[in-house]
Amino acid sequence: MKSHYCLFGFGSTKFYLFICLLMGVGQLQAQTLEDQAKQKITELETLITAAEKEGVDATPEKITVRTAEVFLKYANWDEANKATNVDYFKLVPIYADTATQAAEFLPDYERREVIKMLDEGIAYLTKLIAGEVFRKPGHQFDWSTATHQGDQIVADGRPVFLSDYTWKPATDELTEYHGNEDGFYISPSHVSNQEGDLNAWMLNDLAAKESGTLGFIFINNKGVKQWAEDAYGPDFIMREETYTGYDIDNPGAREMMGKLLEGVVPTMDGKKYSELGYMLCNEPHFYTNKSGEKNTWASGPVSEYSKDKFRIWLEGVHGTIATLNTLWGTSFGSFDEVTIDIPIDLSLRGTPMWYDWATFNNYRVTEWYKWLKSEIRKYDADAKVHLKIMPNLWTENERNHGIDMEALTEMSEIIGNDAGAAYKRMWGHGEWEEYYQFEWREMCMGHDFYKSVGPNKIMYNTEAHFLSTVVSRDMNQDPRYARATYWMAHTQGLTASQTWYWARQEDGSIRNESGNGYAGSNNQQPRIVNEVAKTMYDINAYAEEVLAMQRQRKPIRIFYSESSAFNKSAHMDDVFELYEDLNFEGVPLGFATKNIIESQDKSLWDVILVHKTEYVTEAELAALQSYLNAGGTVIVDAGSLKKNQYGQALSTSLSGGNLMTAGSSEDMAQKAMTLIESKGNTPGVTLTETSTAGFKGCIWKCVKNADGNQVVSIVNVGKVDAKVNLALNGATQGTAIKDLFKGIDIPNNQVLEPYDMLFVEVRDEKTKEVLEVKKKDKKEAVIFPNPTKGDVNIRFSKMEENVEVTIFDILGRPVSTQQYSQVMEVSAKIGENHPAGTYVLRIQGDNFKQSQLLIKE
Repeated sequence: MKSHYCLFGFGSTKFYLFICLLMGVGQLQAQTLEDQAKQKITELETLITAAEKEGVDATPEKITVRTAEVFLKYANWDEANKATNVDYFKLVPIYADTATQAAEFLPDYERREVIKMLDEGIAYLTKLIAGEVFRKPGHQFDWSTATHQGDQIVADGRPVFLSDYTWKPATDELTEYHGNEDGFYISPSHVSNQEGDLNAWMLNDLAAKESGTLGFIFINNKGVKQWAEDAYGPDFIMREETYTGYDIDNPGAREMMGKLLEGVVPTMDGKKYSELGYMLCNEPHFYTNKSGEKNTWASGPVSEYSKDKFRIWLEGVHGTIATLNTLWGTSFGSFDEVTIDIPIDLSLRGTPMWYDWATFNNYRVTEWYKWLKSEIRKYDADAKVHLKIMPNLWTENERNHGIDMEALTEMSEIIGNDAGAAYKRMWGHGEWEEYYQFEWREMCMGHDFYKSVGPNKIMYNTEAHFLSTVVSRDMNQDPRYARATYWMAHTQGLTASQTWYWARQEDGSIRNESGNGYAGSNNQQPRIVNEVAKTMYDINAYAEEVLAMQRQRKPIRIFYSESSAFNKSAHMDDVFELYEDLNFEGVPLGFATKNIIESQDKSLWDVILVHKTEYVTEAELAALQSYLNAGGTVIVDAGSLKKNQYGQALSTSLSGGNLMTAGSSEDMAQKAMTLIESKGNTPGVTLTETSTAGFKGCIWKCVKNADGNQVVSIVNVGKVDAKVNLALNGATQGTAIKDLFKGIDIPNNQVLEPYDMLFVEVRDEKTKEVLEVKKKDKKEAVIFPNPTKGDVNIRFSKMEENVEVTIFDILGRPVSTQQYSQVMEVSAKIGENHPAGTYVLRIQGDNFKQSQLLIKE
């Protein structure tokens, strides 16, 4: 049934006709749908009981039942509060014109989605019980005993991955399967006066708080009280539309935040809820740009404190005012006389003045967060810190936002971010939409940069925007997309996350802060929420393999220069051009910077690629040359490494060693792949992809598991079906492939639709033959007829000494039990007094046990 989907696009005549029909059936239809859903919950619960009696892990189906119960409650709230939902739909441009119809339609939409996911759960668990597919049991763990250890979180001696939602109520029905993260919230609004007295209710909450489960401290940087403006000057409260509403360069900032941290950190020291660190800021950004007379997005002024600091910084960098004047084309008498118009005009991008200000803006912001960290460490010597940094501040072209991604990641013990992906733009058009089914640049390229800078750190996304963003939301979101994005994010480095967001209270009512992000979000999409939880179950079932993918050596490194990013208007597009050419080859990608080259083990990579990087500092060029001198390989194009950060021609160029040149990005990518292949550092399998698109759309990774077999993860991010063929390199008798989610062998050739993913074990056909021989040696029985009118025959492959045959009804109650000895074939019977329906037949011998569903007609 597709007609009910019309609502959540841009509207259609068919939708209005459908709404009229729906409104005609009224509450009766709603009640009927709820009854259907409850009946299916009962059916799935009985299957769960039967499955667990047979030793089948039915946790994903338990997740489905719980999710269904929650969203049926939400649907009833939506039924009774349609006027409230109308107001929320009106806040979102694509729903505004049909807000009333949307609110009318929403309750039954949610019920239908619940029914659909229950049907899917029933069908799959039936296959599991019948032995048609198999499941590796997941890892259920206690969040209060999980610990952070280096680049992983560990529970019960195994790596685990955590997922929760921002604002989700901490109720039992939501914390069992949908995350149980803890934490505490502090803000300058808690500082009552200049003496440092803190808000009493906040202190009471903190004193009463138990150690709890794994979590983090959210440090808000808004809500500054009027006393601070009075004490520190009329410009102290500034940039309130951003997430730092005060002047970080005013000495009062350190006094105010110092009082706050002094009052709370000692109590938080050593608690479980603070083990995942102190988040120093929510989405920090300090844009100081304008275009003509108009400030750009989120841009604002700086204080005289900032400008004074800038003058001191300039003197430290340039030494003499004459040097500065020559670069800037100015005639200042001294550094004290230097003036600059902030916000700075975008037309100055590429000039020395722009470069100096943008570099200083990074410097002052980094110093501020270093100070916050040092202040926290006064009271908690082992404290870890991170920031919720928007990765698009690095992956996209805009600069002069004050965020030095590399420096702040180096400073932090935990890699913090709020990476997202885009399912479908609600308005406008993204360039990615021409080639891909969803936008993956921010997540993939951002994660690879983070893990290049901090390879031995966990990554914590404290506001995951995989399901929705400001411009990406769709009520008809495909659950396969949810699986694909969460799976990819974790294979590329993600350890823990808080999804944006859970906007409902326990009874289904909407939080007051929900705003225009609620309508059309995951809180109205039960199948999406369910798929996220089930995906996390699978990630934790295969946690060792996922962690191995995170830890893969990154043999190809793309050189990143902040100098080029500052001076060029579209440098990150150029970086992505090369990254995109390489990201579908199954080879882990990384980045190299001056600091990475100088501080990390150079055996972690085979080659550094320098692509369209015209501007570099002398120090960056020297780092590349030292890598060449040490025997490293660099591939560079003709347009790179020509100018310093101020646009002046470089006096030297790279030379000697394993220096190679390349033309296009495709040429550079091909030479890099040839090089690592010659070193034997390509994946252990060959993946061949064909599609009507004419270009690749499958992002894949390959590692060895504990059995020495190759494990491959594949996600089709493309817009069209992809035909993939997997072949084990060096196989002696061909390639065998096992679908790890289904536990069955599948053909080497597979067709992946957009959003589809495969997670498979690839082994030599010879190994498969050995396994098949072992399988044939097992004493298995053939059961027929099925379906049956009541009688069923059981034929064994050889004479069995002792056999017990039991038939159970769907509630797990025995219908009949028979013991046999010295038999090749026996019969069993479902009595006439037992109704038609589903039963479970269990056969148990001396050395085997077999179960199968029986259908009585």
